[in-house]
Formats: sequence, C-alpha cells, structure tokens
Amino acid sequence: MSKPLLGILLGAVLGFFDGMTAWFTPEVREQMVLIVASSTFKGLVAGIVIGFVAQRVNSLPLGILIGLIVAILVTLPFALMEDPATGNTYFWEIMLPGALVGAIVGYATQRYGIRKQAA
Repeated sequence: MSKPLLGILLGAVLGFFDGMTAWFTPEVREQMVLIVASSTFKGLVAGIVIGFVAQRVNSLPLGILIGLIVAILVTLPFALMEDPATGNTYFWEIMLPGALVGAIVGYATQRYGIRKQAA
C-alpha cells in the first residue's frame, strides 16, 4: 500500500479510536458522537499530511517526528477549546492520544508503506 494511502487509512482508523477514549471522561460522554467524528477527521487530516511527507522522506526517526509534530499541530486547536457544558478544558486528555496517533502513523507509513518509484 502506498505511504499516502496508508497514512490516510491508518490516520482515520486510529483517529476513531482516539475519539473513543473520551468514554473514560464521564463528563463528556453525552458528546461522544461529536468527539469521535472530530477525532476521526483530525486523524484523517494528519494521515494525509504524514503520508505525503513520508512519500518524500525515507527516514524512520524523521517520519515519527514529523507524525508527532503534525498531530500536535492538528490536535492543538481542539485541545485548547473549552467544553461549553462543563466549562473545563481537557488539554492533556486530547493532546496525548492525538500525539500518539501521529507518532504511530508516522512510524507505520515509513515502516510499512510502499514508496513510489521515480518514473
């Protein structure tokens, strides 16, 4: 599977599971559908960027670092939002799984993705 396609698919799937971790925060369980949809979208966007960068860069450590940076940048606006229902921010509860998704996608695209050969 090509690196961009692997990044897109894995980002979306892991983003879904990232959103499902909200179940462990009882105050936000009523918003699970929105949280899961947002996390899937974040994973998809991060996966697109990570996959296309992985197509150009062929370095496992750099792939993981880029995945981590992209995921942090994509996740940060969501982590800074205040929950209107509770007035709380869930910065680390959002940032840690989001960053982990980016690092995993960065690793997987470099390790398992197939790089296109120059024509």
